[in-house]
Amino acid sequence: MARTPVPHADRSAPLGNALAPDELMERLARAAAGYYRDLAAAAAEHGLTLSQAKMLILLRQPLPMRALAGLLACDASNITGLVDRLEARGLVSRHLNATDRRIKNVVATEEGREAVRRIRADMRATSAAFARLDEEGRRSLHELLGRLHPEETA
Repeated sequence: MARTPVPHADRSAPLGNALAPDELMERLARAAAGYYRDLAAAAAEHGLTLSQAKMLILLRQPLPMRALAGLLACDASNITGLVDRLEARGLVSRHLNATDRRIKNVVATEEGREAVRRIRADMRATSAAFARLDEEGRRSLHELLGRLHPEETA
């Protein structure tokens, strides 16, 4: 995936009165770290690793194994093992792509979708953080996060 360069040379310098991009990246990194700590703890309560939980969350729709590797930022060979373990637990299944039989799509089963619901319900720190926002704040956060990487929100 090609990276779009930042239009200014110094990412640590504020843009006028705005926050410097590095400050925003730091804040986003801390928020993401907190989310993933919470996700890992909730997933562990259900006998899943962080990577397995992340994969299940991504499977809102069937996805080719190569696409999963891209979304999880890992080598395609790692996806096979993750899918094998989730399939053995009945949380995902593999299906041949209707238009290209060389491609295997991974699909969350009903049990997999229920596991995601339970994991999210157990993410207490993240739920508490969202509860500190009013409805307008949650809508704004949703909209802003969607703007950060719009190609990944579809």
